[in-house]
Amino acid sequence: MPPLLHNHPEQIAAEVEPLVISLSDSYETVAIAYADCGTYGALDDVCARHGARRLEGLHCYDVYGGADRMRAMFDKQAGTYVLTDFLVRSFRRTVIQELGLDRYPELHYEYFRHYTRVVWLAQAPDEELRALAGDAAEALGLPLTELDLGLGGLDASLRDLLGF
Repeated sequence: MPPLLHNHPEQIAAEVEPLVISLSDSYETVAIAYADCGTYGALDDVCARHGARRLEGLHCYDVYGGADRMRAMFDKQAGTYVLTDFLVRSFRRTVIQELGLDRYPELHYEYFRHYTRVVWLAQAPDEELRALAGDAAEALGLPLTELDLGLGGLDASLRDLLGF
């Protein structure tokens, strides 16, 4: 699935459903490697119609960090902007360009005025990603906190999804 679908979650279920249908002809079990991701239950409706399952959680942050940890983090500081490794790598494209900040920098304040920090849920941190995460936080004008989570959350979520 195109990663930019995350910028248009209202389209995720409609994009996933034909793929689920086509894969159901060839496989006994179809698993969807999306959490709800802002579909507000539309992805669950696809799963119900076709007997498929998806990753648990509201979003990929729950998958990587755990739903309880993420809920506690947002409860403690609601103005938290979260990055994954993917978002760190693609920040210029998925955030700056997609939100039009490269063309209309005056929108920055409107988009980010209520954020107070950036938390990077680091899955495979290295110096390049640390520099890119720092650049993203700097672009937002916010302090950066790195949580080195590794891939344990994703591994556990996939195991649960696939029944291993």
